[in-house]
Amino acid sequence: MYLMANSFIESFSRRYAMGKKIKRIPQETKYFRPEIHHCPHCGSKLEYCHTVSDKTVTTLNGVFKIVNMGYRCSNGLCSNRETVYRSAEAESYSMKYLTFGLDVLALVGQLRFREQKHRSEIAEELLHHGIKTSERTVQTLYERYSLLLRASLNEHVQQALQQVVEEHKGIVLSIDGIQPEKGNETLYVIREVISGTIVAAKNVKSSSTEELKELIQPILELGFPILGFISDGQLSIRKAIEELAPDIPYQYCQYHYLKDIAKPVVDRDRKLKTSIKKNLRGIRKVEKKAMKMDTLEAEVALDYAAAIRSVLLEDGKPPLDLPGMNVYERTKAIQESLEKCLVKKGDLPT
Repeated sequence: MYLMANSFIESFSRRYAMGKKIKRIPQETKYFRPEIHHCPHCGSKLEYCHTVSDKTVTTLNGVFKIVNMGYRCSNGLCSNRETVYRSAEAESYSMKYLTFGLDVLALVGQLRFREQKHRSEIAEELLHHGIKTSERTVQTLYERYSLLLRASLNEHVQQALQQVVEEHKGIVLSIDGIQPEKGNETLYVIREVISGTIVAAKNVKSSSTEELKELIQPILELGFPILGFISDGQLSIRKAIEELAPDIPYQYCQYHYLKDIAKPVVDRDRKLKTSIKKNLRGIRKVEKKAMKMDTLEAEVALDYAAAIRSVLLEDGKPPLDLPGMNVYERTKAIQESLEKCLVKKGDLPT
C-alpha cells in the first residue's frame, strides 16, 4: 500500500511544486544500512554498492540528513546478485519525493480533518513547532496525506465495519461537506456513526448529486448492511441517497435540525448580549480611576471590573448553551454582589 501511494505521488510530484524553497540546514546526518546483513537467497554477506537516497528531511524533532545506503549480495554467482537492499527505517522517515517527515504529515492531517483548520492556521501551527513553511506547501502536504490515507484505508475500514455489523447487525452512515475557504473545493466526509470510522473522504469541485453519487456508490458496493443514512438538509445529498438507496432509511441530523429551529432564539440571544455589552462600555473609565487610587475600595472595584470583562468574553455553544443568557445571568449575579457590598458599606438602604 505504501508503494502504491508512492506511485500516485510520483505522477503528481511535478504538478505540485513547492515554489520558492526554504533552505533547511540539517542538524545531524544519519546513515542507514539494510536491516538484514545476509542475502535471503544464498546466505552470503551483503556488501555496500551505492547510496540509494540522500536527502534532508524536516521532522517535528528537527532537520536531519538521511543517507540510505544500498547493499548487494557479495556472491557473484547468486541469481539475485543485482537486487539492491535498502533500509526500511530510512524509508519510514518520509515519503518519496517529499522532504517532510511522516510525523509532519500526520500533524497536518490531524489539524485539517480533526480540528478543521485552514491552510494559514496550519502553517502557523507548524511554525510553533519550528517549521517555517507557506500555505502552498501546506496544501501539498495535505494532498500527500490524503494519498497516503487512501492507500492504507481499505483494510482498516473493512475490519472496523465488519465488527460493527457483528455487534449491531448493520452500519449507520453520516455524510457532510466542509468548505474551509470560500471559493475552494468542498471536502465531503462519510463516517460510520456507531464506530466513528471515516469510510470515505474526497475533495469535490461541485456539490452536485452526480458527484456525490460517485462518492457513495463504492461504499454501497462493499456489501455491508446499512441501517440508515444521516446528513444535513442539503438537497443534493438527499437526492443522491434517494437515487442510490431508496429503501434505506434517511434521517435529518438532529443537531442541524435543532440548530435550524432554534435560529430565531439564537438571533434574539445575540441581540441581548450586544445590548448588555453596550451598557457596560464605561467600565474602562472605572478601571482607570480605580488604578489611580490606593484604597481597599479601588482594589475591590478592579476585581469586579475583571469579573465583568471575563463574563463579556462568554461565547457559549448555541443553541443549547446561549451566550447572551449566560452573560445576563452572570452580570446579574455581579450586580447583586455589588449591591450587597454597598448595603454593608451603608451606601444603599437595606
